[in-house]
Amino acid sequence: MATDIKDAVHAVEAAAVMGLLPARPRLLALGEPTHGEDALLDLRNELFRQLVEEEGYRTITLESDCVSGLVVDDYITSGAGSLDEVMERGFSHDWGASAANRELVRWMRAHNARADDDGRPASEPVRFAGFDGPLEITHAASPRRALTSLHDYLSAQVDAELLPCTADALDRLLGADDRWTDPAAMLDPARSVGQSAEAGRLRLLADDLVALLDQQMPHLVTTTSRDDWDRARLYGRTATGLLRYHHSMADTSPARMTRLVAVRDQMMAHNLLALAERGPTLAHAQNAHLQRERSSMRMWEGPVEWWSAGALVSARLGGEYAFVSTALGTIRHRGVDTPPADTVEGLLYALPEDRCVVDAPRLATALGDTRPVPRVSPWFGYAPFDPGHLANSDGIVFLKDVRRAEQSSAPVGRRGRAGS
Repeated sequence: MATDIKDAVHAVEAAAVMGLLPARPRLLALGEPTHGEDALLDLRNELFRQLVEEEGYRTITLESDCVSGLVVDDYITSGAGSLDEVMERGFSHDWGASAANRELVRWMRAHNARADDDGRPASEPVRFAGFDGPLEITHAASPRRALTSLHDYLSAQVDAELLPCTADALDRLLGADDRWTDPAAMLDPARSVGQSAEAGRLRLLADDLVALLDQQMPHLVTTTSRDDWDRARLYGRTATGLLRYHHSMADTSPARMTRLVAVRDQMMAHNLLALAERGPTLAHAQNAHLQRERSSMRMWEGPVEWWSAGALVSARLGGEYAFVSTALGTIRHRGVDTPPADTVEGLLYALPEDRCVVDAPRLATALGDTRPVPRVSPWFGYAPFDPGHLANSDGIVFLKDVRRAEQSSAPVGRRGRAGS
């Protein structure tokens, strides 16, 4: 049995990940079981560098605000702003404070600057994107930024009589932004403005603006650029998604939280599909947002289940979507100690490699009738690998030990290989 398991194990390299797949996917998703550990992000950085240099990938997208992410992409592609400003303004969920994320942005900008010096075509720069909505667990952003940006783009390019409203009308309907961002609305639906008459009117106008953007595509991509039109599409997706999310925040039914988490992952899925249209993309987020199976979580209102962004994208792209989850042995500074031997993590922890890429379907075959049991984490911030997902994952990246000392970020792509 041990020999069979070892046959499913490879070094942590992009080539090994791609070797698990029948063809290069348009969207390769790399999940993580916990947030906030730069050791995981250093590994992600290394794999992305290899995917760029060896496999033709050009975009990385993270579980971060899709609109704020435009600041990062502008810096990476053109040098606009400073690295400090980008890390402060370009990320949500405090990801900008991560040393590994800072190193990723620094490397991507340097890569594009080298390309400029080498005279490579402009079509080859690496790109950055966030694919989460402008959302936090406590509140959601006002739709103002997305709606007004979309309206500004259209009003500069199409006849005024085609627009469904004026900028002043939008402003009046939006009102004060703090009405939308009130954190009390997450716990009290009555505090949400999402089902007000103004919000209902804004949903109709947002739909009309998105429809106009599509109707005018031949004109717009010629008079502006495909990148500008894609950015306007992002504003449109974000505006309609946020208005839908706020509408669900005002819901008083028992399905309220299920609707909220489902809308969030739907927004993620739409952003991922748009990025996949652009070319081969690496997506990085929590495993639950990228897995093919139905996701679940316990909230203050009880358990919720929903289809993740990965499940939605996989249903659309089929074999052009691949999902590789990350599993961990220990995070001792979080109280997560050596995994039990009868869990997936325990089986992999017994191997000599400090980190490895695992052929998940082959491992499932090698285990035969042996059924690993689910691991139970003593720390709420870490979600162990679900053994029921083994056969449906394309692969697993396994790290034996995540140590606090490893959290000082290494240069992209300069970490040791498996077993070293």
